[in-house]
Amino acid sequence: MQLQGWGRHPVVDADIDYPSSRSSAVAAVAASARQAVIARGMGRSYGDSALAARVISSRYLNLLLDVDPTGGRVRCGAGVSLAELLEVFVPRGWFLPVTPGTKFVTVGGAISSDVHGKNHHVQGCFSEWVERFDLVVASGEVLTCSRSEHPDLFRATCGGMGLTGIILEATLQLAPLQGAFVDQTTLKCGHLEEALASLESRRSATYSVAWIDCQATGSRMGRALVMLGEHASGGTLNAPRRRVLSVPADFPGWLLNSYSIGAFNALYYHRVRVRSSVRRLHYEPFFYPLDSLQDWNRLYGKGGFTQYQFVIPRAAGLDGMSGILKRIAGSGRGSFLAVLKALGPENANTLSFPMEGYTLALDFKLQPGLFELFEELDAMVLDHGGRIYLAKDCRLSAAGFRRGYPRWEAFQAVREKYGARGKFESLQSERIGLS
Repeated sequence: MQLQGWGRHPVVDADIDYPSSRSSAVAAVAASARQAVIARGMGRSYGDSALAARVISSRYLNLLLDVDPTGGRVRCGAGVSLAELLEVFVPRGWFLPVTPGTKFVTVGGAISSDVHGKNHHVQGCFSEWVERFDLVVASGEVLTCSRSEHPDLFRATCGGMGLTGIILEATLQLAPLQGAFVDQTTLKCGHLEEALASLESRRSATYSVAWIDCQATGSRMGRALVMLGEHASGGTLNAPRRRVLSVPADFPGWLLNSYSIGAFNALYYHRVRVRSSVRRLHYEPFFYPLDSLQDWNRLYGKGGFTQYQFVIPRAAGLDGMSGILKRIAGSGRGSFLAVLKALGPENANTLSFPMEGYTLALDFKLQPGLFELFEELDAMVLDHGGRIYLAKDCRLSAAGFRRGYPRWEAFQAVREKYGARGKFESLQSERIGLS
């Protein structure tokens, strides 16, 4: 069948296995003895990191295997989604210690991308809360990996984009939760310097994120709405479900242009009329604002879209981010989703994305000339010592990857040790020179 990522580019013809048990997953790996294979969860990586001619899906590896309701510890199949964990555990007083901007991600995918959230400066990446996982390696053996068992394989798999093996199950530690609501403080910032200063001065906040108007120029460049969050104490753990809408068809490609996006950004910014405001809302719109709109990737039309997410070190700060934003605004290619976050220190995983600094994520409709712009942005990001997020990428070069991920050779050495090279490969691994 044809497969694609969330950005709908590229599209490949693939043979897909759907194992439903440990033994059938091992058999699926063995059956691909002469052909490379890659794991796939819910297909929410934007580009080609889960695309190959042969794919092993974790869709039916989705059982809760062992639960400690008093200690918040859970052992589950790699195909269990974050949405399913939330549905089961929030009413019991437990929450995800780290969550990305969508709950429609599998546990296996969250480990493989080593996802981060609005609290990276406090809680780190998803892998910090993974105790161990079982991994099918190239030989067909199932290895239990943790910080004490096969630690090199543990560190390479967390953030390794599925290139070390097939995750079967994982044991996670959840965080205690007193209520299903979040107290959100919104700060209206007139320009980028003010937005960065707000994020810096409020690093004690559990959650922080900023929406940026990436089309604003001059003295208004980088104007933003900074949103801080704290779990509300008390209250119910059960809340009414959000109404879910869907995009029924692809939008016309011409509908998203610099004028329509500029108008949206201006309206979104000015809808907040005061410098500072506080409100209480359910955790879903705070953490997962787009999950209430199914198939929202159709908004970008049949041609698809991609997200450009990068991080630059804290030392690059205002100067680095200003130069990049100025180039984006000058290109005339806008994004109504532009999310800025302050990140904490990087971890020991060889290909994990976050580093102490600032990350900006922007969505762009795929159209001629876009990748040439990205190459310019790559050069700026890399010159500042930053990197591009592999879970969102569909076009980074091998040279750009190696500059941004200096521990790539250590990663390749682990793959070599466990026989993963030539066995677990994706379109992305071929493109960035790991195959």
